[in-house]
Amino acid sequence: MELAFINLSTWEIVGIVAIGILLFGSRLPSIARSLGKSVTEFKKGVKDLKDEMDADEPKKIEDRSREVQTHKVEEKETEKVS
Repeated sequence: MELAFINLSTWEIVGIVAIGILLFGSRLPSIARSLGKSVTEFKKGVKDLKDEMDADEPKKIEDRSREVQTHKVEEKETEKVS
């Protein structure tokens, strides 16, 4: 199924944009401001999430090494008892 908006010519797109500016022209600055704040908050959230994941990664490695060391110590103690 072919979508209708794919076949728009340059002048049709210009006309649609012009009508959009006439209808929403007074609200465009506030819409752009809101969109900019949303993008900024999204980027900040992604950065915080990456920082949190990077901070958690060494802990997981350390916890795994402790498990391995604890397991080795338990095996040695079991051998000594036997």
